[in-house]
Amino acid sequence: MKKGVFAANKKDGTAYFRASISFKGKHISLGSFDSEDEAAKAYNVARVILDYAEQGFKSENEWRFRIDDYSAKKHALSFEKWVVLINLQDNGIYVRNPIYLEKKSFLYYFGVNDFMRFDNEDLFYYSHHKIVRRGGHLFVENCGMQENILNRYGIKNYALKDKDYFFVNGDDKDFRYENIEIVNHYHGVTRQLLSGREVFITKIQINGANIVGRYSNEVDAALAYNKAADYRERHGDKKAYPRNYVDLPEYELIARYNKVRVAKQFKD
Repeated sequence: MKKGVFAANKKDGTAYFRASISFKGKHISLGSFDSEDEAAKAYNVARVILDYAEQGFKSENEWRFRIDDYSAKKHALSFEKWVVLINLQDNGIYVRNPIYLEKKSFLYYFGVNDFMRFDNEDLFYYSHHKIVRRGGHLFVENCGMQENILNRYGIKNYALKDKDYFFVNGDDKDFRYENIEIVNHYHGVTRQLLSGREVFITKIQINGANIVGRYSNEVDAALAYNKAADYRERHGDKKAYPRNYVDLPEYELIARYNKVRVAKQFKD
């Protein structure tokens, strides 16, 4: 068997080959392959990359593989493993997910020219949680459940980009905290400037948008939505209205809920 290659069998008895490599005491799996030759090719490419990592060639003038050199046919490795190895080559740090470290941020790769940018403070999280893209949404696997990564940045599931939140530099793949600005934190609440004054307008959907009221702060606007939804449900509306969670002591929450004014069609 060629160096770095191991034979194995699937449950149905079909033979396949695995490749792996060690670097500074770290065992790195390179994936599974249909043939010994493909597994060996992956090992040999990984060996070249890690030889550079071990020798510490950091200069831009020194030849070395780069992420955009990737070719599945030529290198046999999956793109994910390629990124892991190139990061190790350039930065000397092993990260099991397809992450490439930069000075103040890191890139999480899906393809050669397809990546997201995050702050370094998120590195530990995304090193241990793989991002999955499905139907235009981004999820991570967490304790057997899929969580929308927008929630990590304080963005609600119902929030609309460029209405409830936006990316400061216009790049919706740049998830650095400084680049995310949340405009509306609560369901049914929209912030607007009227005559230079900040106003929070609450609307509830009942055969179209119905105005519940206008408020000087987000909390009262959010509670007004809850109050209107409670009224509708008390009077037989079967629609499952979401509720806004407001982080206040219970006594203050009840007092503000009772005090907040709503449009007359939502009053008993």
